[in-house]
Amino acid sequence: MNANDLANKLREKFGEPVSAPAEFRGELTLNVADAERIVEVCEFAKKELGFDYLVDVSSVDNYGDDPRWTIVYELYGLAHRCYLRLKTNVSEEKSELPTVTGVWRTADWHEREIYDMMGVRFRGHPDLRRIIMWEGYPYFPLRKDFPLAGKPSEMPDVAFSKPAPIEGGPFVTAPGGKDAIEREPRVKTSGD
Repeated sequence: MNANDLANKLREKFGEPVSAPAEFRGELTLNVADAERIVEVCEFAKKELGFDYLVDVSSVDNYGDDPRWTIVYELYGLAHRCYLRLKTNVSEEKSELPTVTGVWRTADWHEREIYDMMGVRFRGHPDLRRIIMWEGYPYFPLRKDFPLAGKPSEMPDVAFSKPAPIEGGPFVTAPGGKDAIEREPRVKTSGD
């Protein structure tokens, strides 16, 4: 059985809330229209279809669009060696969906990172707290509306107590530069 067969079985089980598989560069993606059903879909993918390894959970900020966030689950089956991507959307008003830590324990840190960096909450998570930023930090640094220069902090002895030193941003790169150093992102100057 290949990834396309497995994706179609998942679609057959759930019907309309799960989109037809979309293929791009050899990778299959299914969109789960109802974020509240993501746990049910993931349980079926793991128990019935053999996707026993959660490779990653990530998030995309679709700033300016509604729904604002897309949560992406990268699945793999160790026995059948197939990959599958599941996506679901979360609106800014709600900014919450159920946790999949009951399906894959490894979702714990992935979901904490998404909460910490984007502000999306995972209902039922066993320990939803910041994993990179300190407790009480009022911002979510990977949101597209977070300034590149950072924001000042009142906390002493933290990496920066002033905005990050990238005067003049945003960053620019030299496309097709002769070496990696030339292609390295840098602060935009008047000559760029």
